[in-house]
Amino acid sequence: MTPPSFLSSFFLLFVLLSFFFLSINGQNLIYDTCKTSSQQDPNVKLQFCTTSLQAAPASHCADLNGLGMMSIRLTRYNLTDTRCYIKQLLKNNTKKLDPYVKSCLDDCFELYSDAIPSIKQAMKSYNSKRYFDANVQISSVMDATTTCEDGFTQKKGVVSPLTKKNDATFQLSAVALSIMNILQSDSK
Repeated sequence: MTPPSFLSSFFLLFVLLSFFFLSINGQNLIYDTCKTSSQQDPNVKLQFCTTSLQAAPASHCADLNGLGMMSIRLTRYNLTDTRCYIKQLLKNNTKKLDPYVKSCLDDCFELYSDAIPSIKQAMKSYNSKRYFDANVQISSVMDATTTCEDGFTQKKGVVSPLTKKNDATFQLSAVALSIMNILQSDSK
């Protein structure tokens, strides 16, 4: 008869090794997905994609479909965070803001406010495997970030306080679109 401590030690080792290999496989899937995405889409940067997806909870256990949903969810969180950031800029700096910058921030706040329901609908479309609809909805989010950023370039000397946030939202959206394209090409 085998002593219980040996069995429990063996079981613990088995669980740890299983988790280790699942983690490696998850990291490989993330890297491979991001590498393919960055090769197929100039809007997807390999480092940004891998870092973003690896930071998502449970991404190391996800399949490709799960990574797609995580990228959409990350986009949603980023939209919400950026909208909140814009609101704070408008609230805390009302008297200090250049009128043109304030107008741009007001426009961006509206664009981000409109983008949030779009990304929520994209999540529903994605879950239903209606990738065309999800693509349209996520593309509208990308358009919102670009329109927001472009507003600041219309007046010489104005610097957007949202460049990094707009870029992150744009890139997360591009990752989601790219994963959907991979899923669609795999199903053909």
